Amino acid sequence: MVSKEARQNFILRAIGENTIANQAELVDSLTDAGFSVTQASVSRDLHELGIVKRDGRYVLERPSRPAYGPISLVHSGDSLLVVRCLPGVASAIAVEIDKAALPGVAGTLAGDDTIFIAALSSSDRERIAEKLHDLIGAVDEI
Repeated sequence: MVSKEARQNFILRAIGENTIANQAELVDSLTDAGFSVTQASVSRDLHELGIVKRDGRYVLERPSRPAYGPISLVHSGDSLLVVRCLPGVASAIAVEIDKAALPGVAGTLAGDDTIFIAALSSSDRERIAEKLHDLIGAVDEI
């Protein structure tokens, strides 16, 4: 049985990479990928993920970004990014990164004021750094 998290990550990637016009297309896509889903479960996932239909396609409706305070990005090694932030907000930022299902992210690990982001490759690391600016706002690179 495939987890709800894996299914929802697939949905996020699918709507980010393809034009999906209706839930039937999404059900077909999920089924082709090996997920056992119904239209009702897809509908619930869309609601939970904050995905809405706009201009004939599904898109992720991002609420206004929370203010996380100053954030610094440190490149470390070939496939690791280190994010420094205010104490107490690292976990919230890591959740946003995980929910975004950024291509090339192997995983995140958050402490109190530091997040490690493991990239699948050094080229993924550069793309992830670019996407972080869009995802969490102003990021200073060190």
